Amino acid sequence: MFRHIPFLKAVFLHSITAFGGPQGHYAMMLKTFVNGRKDVTENELMDYNAFCQLLPGASSTQTLTLIGYKRGGIPLAVLTLIIWMLPACCLMGAFSFFLEYIDQRTIKTIFKFIAPMSVGFLAFAAVKAFRHSVHNTITWVIAGFSTVILLLLFTKPWIIPVLILVGGFVTNLSDKRIPEKEVVTQKIKWWNIWLFAIIFILAGLLSETARKHDWPNRRPINLFENTYRFGSFVFGGGNVLIPMMYEQFVMRPESKVVMQKNPNVVRIDREDFYLGAGMIRAMPGPVFSVSSYMGGTAMKDGNVSWQVLGCAIGSVAIFLPSALLVLFFFPIWHNLKRYVVVYRATEGINAVVVGILLAATFYMLKDITIIGLKMVSFVNLSVIVGTTVLLLYSKLPSPVIVMLCLLLGWLI
Repeated sequence: MFRHIPFLKAVFLHSITAFGGPQGHYAMMLKTFVNGRKDVTENELMDYNAFCQLLPGASSTQTLTLIGYKRGGIPLAVLTLIIWMLPACCLMGAFSFFLEYIDQRTIKTIFKFIAPMSVGFLAFAAVKAFRHSVHNTITWVIAGFSTVILLLLFTKPWIIPVLILVGGFVTNLSDKRIPEKEVVTQKIKWWNIWLFAIIFILAGLLSETARKHDWPNRRPINLFENTYRFGSFVFGGGNVLIPMMYEQFVMRPESKVVMQKNPNVVRIDREDFYLGAGMIRAMPGPVFSVSSYMGGTAMKDGNVSWQVLGCAIGSVAIFLPSALLVLFFFPIWHNLKRYVVVYRATEGINAVVVGILLAATFYMLKDITIIGLKMVSFVNLSVIVGTTVLLLYSKLPSPVIVMLCLLLGWLI
């Protein structure tokens, strides 16, 4: 395991500097683990990313977990996951303790150029992926079609898996582009899916029993069940997770039926929820770490240990399903590539990934001021272009670029 320390160090640096959500994280992985360290090839990273888009859970977390899995099997995959999620979960959990002491205006000032920087990372990833995956008429069509559809339906959680399946189907209509390829099969570890199912069923049964019999101190049980369920079924990343949490923890407890029948339901104050949902946008690491904040906030009416328990439950329960699912299904996905129909599908899937990156770039641009003669427009545009150029044509590491943008926010 000692030989993997440089890799784990790179994972840690990635965890404290990765902004921009799943697509932004992908761009930073491309810079760090493909171009920099060469832990995986660009083709492997695109394959991991496309596969994880088909699964529920945190896609960027699953992609990084697979990089660890490729290097050192399940032990390194687990360590990679822990190091990746821990900094963001600790920050968001701590935020639930210090809501009234944090000056949000100062934070917004320092992080004000993180959004344009994230667009620069996305543009870099889109350029690299385009060069790698779009090389004939059908991939041009798939990438363009995916970009347009995603710009129209970006907030719909089902749209990305559907486009990936359609892209894989379209490139199978011809048998001339990709020949058959021999694939060394991997052993499928069934304990992953059994553990996932057992935890899911037991958590549901225990939570429902605790609710019906109104067990004292049952809130941790209900919180674990709610959060594990989110991690098991959420497609579309944090943009879908946060509205689901809002419905479960804010809207549902305020309904008359729930207030009468289940007054001890897990609840979060509306303003506290908005603060956490906004703060996660300024945090590096996985967007799913917002669950650490929600867990701590849901338990903050107890003592400190009670609130720490809420943060721990929120952290573990949201990421555990993602890890179990990806480690079970990836060997199946890998083994299916020995069949030419699946192998050919990867060409279309990679073209859809290009469309996802292009759409994400344009989607994020709509919230950034870049048009007009104001100074902020000029600076934002300069950050976007400068970040993209540095990533494409320099060897400057991603963390250094992030620190430069934070420093710029503090100075200007």
